[in-house]
Amino acid sequence: MSELIPLQDSNGMSRRTVLGTALAAAGVASAVMRGPWGTVAAAEPATPGAQSGKRYQMKKSINLWAFPYPDRMSLEQSLRLAKDAGFDGIELNYDLDSELSPKSGTAEFTAIRRLAEKIGIEISGLCSFLFWPYPLTSHDLEKRARGLELASLMTRAAHDLGTDNLLVVPGAVHIPWRTDYEPVANDVCDQRAKAAIAKLLPQAEKLKIHLNIENIFFNGYLMTPMEMGAFVDGFHSEFVHVHFDTGNIMQYQFPEHWIAYLGQRIRNVHLKEFTKKGTDSSLEAFRPLLDGTTNWPAVLDALETNGYQRYLTFEYFHPYQHWPEALIYQTSDSLDRMLGRK
Repeated sequence: MSELIPLQDSNGMSRRTVLGTALAAAGVASAVMRGPWGTVAAAEPATPGAQSGKRYQMKKSINLWAFPYPDRMSLEQSLRLAKDAGFDGIELNYDLDSELSPKSGTAEFTAIRRLAEKIGIEISGLCSFLFWPYPLTSHDLEKRARGLELASLMTRAAHDLGTDNLLVVPGAVHIPWRTDYEPVANDVCDQRAKAAIAKLLPQAEKLKIHLNIENIFFNGYLMTPMEMGAFVDGFHSEFVHVHFDTGNIMQYQFPEHWIAYLGQRIRNVHLKEFTKKGTDSSLEAFRPLLDGTTNWPAVLDALETNGYQRYLTFEYFHPYQHWPEALIYQTSDSLDRMLGRK
């Protein structure tokens, strides 16, 4: 490879451009010579965009689930690690037991906000797994009421933490990974979801917190960008938007198609890597960034076309067992390359 990629370029091309060109050529040769089972295979054409050295004006964020918090790393350690790795922001998760839970109030959340400010990292948003045990569309009235109560607490917590973004899962027809959720008819799910968001909206508008509706797909609700757009538009509020997740629809659809349709409705983004080569539809299907089949150049170009310059948050649920900081630094490096910072 040293013969193909000189340390000094004599034709005015950057070393990154030369490296990319050489690797692309090597990839084509490899694909032609060594297809499946040793047969000849044509290589797919390279996708223009991010790989050409283009720079995108989006910000880097990472979800706290990628850190071994709280078992092996404190919240402060996680914030400092994210900052040291080069992230602009970190997304926090609301639960029932940690310092990010109903056990804390305005004073505690304000202290976390000030800690983040001292470290020099923004809190890009707040999300939670609690929408699954307490779905806003459950047949169980107590669970629905508890879900609304928790969502209201999350709205206040987001405000106190200094972020104006709250991820909301509005409901589910089915929750495949839970045995305690009885399926809900599509029209009933839709009615209950809309009623729940309508109840949460007055507080959110007062506190200026954006309720960002996440596309899940696995829950059987809001399965297309048209349905998502109609749901969000129906509230006629500047505080109801979309939290778009690239990985959740990857098994059968393509994130760049959703982005093009949803346009400016998207206020926050989860980057979840996924591979269409597998058959697993659990959380194990999501992979470290760039280790999948997502067409990231197309995704980034679609976001840029929409004028999106907010956070791209890497969401991953499996902190490394050993040297967990490696995942954080690797992800930051991947994002730098995707955004044209390297």
